[in-house]
Amino acid sequence: MQMIYLLKRSGLLGVAALLLTACSSGEKEARGLLQQAESAYEQGHYQQSIALIDSIKARYPKAFDTRRESQVLLRKASLKEQELNVAFLDSILAEKQALLATVSGNYLFEKDTAYQQLGNYIHPSQQLEKNLHRAHLSFRTNERGELTMTSIYCGAKAIHHSSVKVIAPDGTYQQTPTASETYESTVLGEQIEKSDFRLGEDGGVMEFIYRHATEKLKLEFQGDRTYTTQMTPADCQALVAVYDLAHLLDFIHEMQNEREASTVKIRFIEKQLAEEKK
Repeated sequence: MQMIYLLKRSGLLGVAALLLTACSSGEKEARGLLQQAESAYEQGHYQQSIALIDSIKARYPKAFDTRRESQVLLRKASLKEQELNVAFLDSILAEKQALLATVSGNYLFEKDTAYQQLGNYIHPSQQLEKNLHRAHLSFRTNERGELTMTSIYCGAKAIHHSSVKVIAPDGTYQQTPTASETYESTVLGEQIEKSDFRLGEDGGVMEFIYRHATEKLKLEFQGDRTYTTQMTPADCQALVAVYDLAHLLDFIHEMQNEREASTVKIRFIEKQLAEEKK
């Protein structure tokens, strides 16, 4: 009888130990969160489902059984979330690409496939043939929305300019840093100098012109000597037009990158789910 009592007692102690382990690991509480996550998933609240699953790991790190079960649901919710994201991006891209198709006809597109991977859009008023023998700023954007300003000096004598300053009537101004890309040549006795400045590396000059495009802006070429001229209204409006196009192209490029990232995630999750079924 004593032996039977001891066996029963040890069995009860084993059950008690298991219950104590389950309680200390938080399996019961974790299971409750998993049920909430499953409910959120069924209702289409995928972000909420993912957040609840993440909280299981954070709050109950020792609830290994529940955490293991939650991984399948996590992948399913993540897959749905990425699929929704792709659908949303597709709708936005369709809208913006339709807009691009409408407005791109207002620009000249130049691309030499022999050495250019990306073509450039320029405003028709800044076509090279229409702007010979004058000092001015020229603007272009490539197909990714990367905006570039070129300062072009033409004169009888070289000034070796490497930066420009644009001055508003009230005296406020913006000035470029020293250009890292400059070109100089002489054609039939005329000195031609060019310096390139990309948006973000132009000292805020292009944004300044954009904000003051309707004003009479003064343009200074700065080098060994300073050459001053007036920006024409046509050049100012060319910047506004190309600036707007660059932002549209940049937005489309970013959305395409985000869509590609989502499709990569979808393929990865689908592979994981397929392996788990096996």
